[in-house]
Amino acid sequence: MSETSASLRHKIKSAGDLQSIVRTMKSLAASSIVQYEQSVRALGDYARTVELGLSVCFRDIGNGGAPAGEAKRADAGVVGAVVFGSDQGLVGQFNDLVAEHAVKTLEGVTDTPGDLARSQPRVWAVGERVQARLADAGVPVVGLFKVPSSVAGITPLVGEILAAIEADDGFRRAPPTLHLVYNRPTPAGVYAPVDQRLLPLDEVWRRSLADAPWPTNNLPEVIGGDTGADTGTLRALIREHLFVSLFRACAESLASENASRLAAMQRADKNIEELLERLNGTFHRLRQSGIDAELFDVIAGFEALAGPRRSAQRR
Repeated sequence: MSETSASLRHKIKSAGDLQSIVRTMKSLAASSIVQYEQSVRALGDYARTVELGLSVCFRDIGNGGAPAGEAKRADAGVVGAVVFGSDQGLVGQFNDLVAEHAVKTLEGVTDTPGDLARSQPRVWAVGERVQARLADAGVPVVGLFKVPSSVAGITPLVGEILAAIEADDGFRRAPPTLHLVYNRPTPAGVYAPVDQRLLPLDEVWRRSLADAPWPTNNLPEVIGGDTGADTGTLRALIREHLFVSLFRACAESLASENASRLAAMQRADKNIEELLERLNGTFHRLRQSGIDAELFDVIAGFEALAGPRRSAQRR
């Protein structure tokens, strides 16, 4: 079916309206990325303060014991993971990649690789779509949380996750192993799935904090003068360390989600731009063809009227 000027005008207008929507979504995604990145940078000072507090507690503990939450793998109890996904559209394989990475991570730390349902890891999913991906892979999900829609929603979400973990019977009975699985923005690409172990605490990281020099000449002391692995101060600081890690993981996951959406919108914008060029080219050719046809009709009519006059003048 041949195109008409009216149909081409309608297609050009529709494509232009769609391009406006796409560019608006691009701006929103770019703005969201900046907000989440700023929230992670703003968290840096607080994270540094928590690490300073932990360094004092670890220094007091010394090398004779392990802090709360640290245990050797052989003595570890239940294995758990918090998996961050997305419930928004236009993110490509965002949930598929993070769910696949979560399965590989859990298979690497459990005693029954290939049969996660039998090992019964404690998995909390952030997002219904990633929960569905995990369920399809045979991973039991014990808790589901909504994906926050802004920076303001991250703190309440982290509080809910920490409360769910602390209330879990398996985590309270034995020293747990806890992993964070999420997508992190990358300089070379849009994002990549990563795994971060929160518990037990990393021994190298613990010793580096214990050996780090205090930044001032005023040496600190633990509140109440308590020392050892079971102090309330140490446990509170470890909880804050978990809060910082969860907050950072959630913010980076949301930044990755918007980066994926931004990349999709950039591709859509480019495709619409190419479509508009083709439609405008076709419209101009069709319009020129119509003008040429009208000119030919005028010339032909003139020749038809002028022909009898020339014949009469010759006679």
